[in-house]
This record gives sequence, C-alpha cells and structure tokens, in this order.
Amino acid sequence: MNSFLFSDDNKRYHTWNYYLRHKFNSKVVKVALNAGFTCPNRDGKKGFGGCTFCNDVGSGNFTQPSSMDLLDQYHAGREVMEKKWPNSLTIPYFQSYTNTYGSLKRIKECLQPFLTLDEVVAIAIGTRADCLEQEKLDYLNACCKTKEIWIEIGLQSKYDSTAKAINRGHNFDEFVDCINRIKKTNCKVCVHLINGLPGETKEMMIETAKACNALDIDAVKIHMLHITKNTQLFRSYEKLPFHILTRDEYVDIVCDQLKELKPTIIIQRLTGDAIKEELIEPAWTLKKTIVLNEIDKKMARENITQGMNTTWKI
Repeated sequence: MNSFLFSDDNKRYHTWNYYLRHKFNSKVVKVALNAGFTCPNRDGKKGFGGCTFCNDVGSGNFTQPSSMDLLDQYHAGREVMEKKWPNSLTIPYFQSYTNTYGSLKRIKECLQPFLTLDEVVAIAIGTRADCLEQEKLDYLNACCKTKEIWIEIGLQSKYDSTAKAINRGHNFDEFVDCINRIKKTNCKVCVHLINGLPGETKEMMIETAKACNALDIDAVKIHMLHITKNTQLFRSYEKLPFHILTRDEYVDIVCDQLKELKPTIIIQRLTGDAIKEELIEPAWTLKKTIVLNEIDKKMARENITQGMNTTWKI
C-alpha cells in the first residue's frame, strides 16, 4: 500500500514524476536549452559576475552552445532522451541564464516554435524575480492556452543578507511581489532553493523552505551548493574556505525541509547535477542516486512524510 497520497512508487513526498504521469498520462522529459540570454547582475545593469555560484554557462550545464539553433538543440536533446525513454513527451526547458531578460519580441521568437510541437506538453522558463515585467508575464499567460507554462525562479534563500553575499541582485520583497503577480495568471511557478550557502545555518535553510508555503507556489527544486571552477564562489573559497555540508548533513536538512513543505507542493528536485571535471566541492554530490536513496531511507526509517509538520488536510 502506498504510504503517501502524491506518489505511485512509495516515495514519501510529492514527486515530479507523479504529477507528470497523472497530468499527461505518459513519461515526460525535460530538454535543456540555451537561448543566449544574459543576466542584469552580469551585464552591469545591477552588477557584474553574476551570482557567485553561477558558472560560465549560467547554470546551464549539459546544454548545447547558444550559437546552435534552438530547434536543433531541442531535437539533439530529445534524441538522447529517447534512447532512455522511448516515445516520451517533452518539456523544452530554457535553462541557461535569465530567459526573460530581453525584449518581448526576442522571447516570443524563442518560445513560438515549441508552442506547435505535438509532443511538447509544457514549456519551462528559467528566470529571475526582477526580470519579469508585466507585458512578458501577460504573454506567458496567453501561451497557457496552448501549453502548460512553468516559470522557474531562483530564490536560493529568503535572507537578504545571503542574497547580498551571493550577488543575487534583488531582495526577498521583490521576489514575493513577482510570485504574487505570477499567481494571478495561469502560469505555474517552481522555486529553486540552495542548501549550504556560506554563513547559513540549518535553521535558516528550513525557514526558507517554510516561506514557500505562504507563497502558494506549485513546485520547488532543492539543490546542494556546488563549488565549481570559474565561479566567484570558487575564488572566494580558495582564499577563505567555509564549511561544506556533508552528505549526512544535507540529507538531514532536506528531510526537515520536506516536513515543512505542504504536500501539494511538487518536489521537482532533491539534489542537483554538476559537471564532474568542473566540480571542486562536494564530491559526494556526484553520486546522485545514493543521495536520493539516503533521503528515502531516512524518511522511511523515521516515518517522515512531506508536510507532516503543517496543518494541511486532504
């Protein structure tokens, strides 16, 4: 018997796979794209260098070069996915940098080809809370008539002191305002969180997760902080090392975060990926399956379910 309402495979949290299979009656895969945008804290509008943890491809690991046509990127990525999951449906994911930081005309040019593809069930757009003007949000809302639209926004931490330290370029109030505007549309929103940011305690990471409940979001992605080559964070870490969460510490924090997240919030990720040759710390994140298994085992061992500390009711 399944131990959790939003799972078909005995997971104790609301899995992304559960949502997609129940929504679209099929296996659905994301295909990462690089549309060649930049960010306001890279081009000088708000600063330079980007967020301290962000690499040279704007956290768009495993994407094709932006010089490659977007449809060609998509077909190449889909071909790889088809080998593992034949006949799957797709979600083109505009991943690299900030994909609404440009003209509305440019955004339309990027999305339009995918709105007519039969196998595409949704489109995901990675962006920032300070780069989603109303005219762009109105356009994305109009696209919802054709495809499900997911807007993915990096919060990382609710604490403005942390945001300043990682050069995020906007504060928590701006983030909340953006989420509230998105929730007035038919778009869905996924919030990215990072555990292990310099100076943050376990309690701060849990409070950031709890803040998501009040925002009425649809999904979260939880990541472990990666220190990778060619980032400001790596250069800072070389000069002044700080504590990197161990795998056990990370598993413990994630489980406590899941206790606080409403069961209706979809968990799209519980750990992230880094390119092996570029990763400095922590090495244990390369064994992604082990990390996920340890989370599952702790949840089962301690009878943990997502939202158990909330007042959510069926």
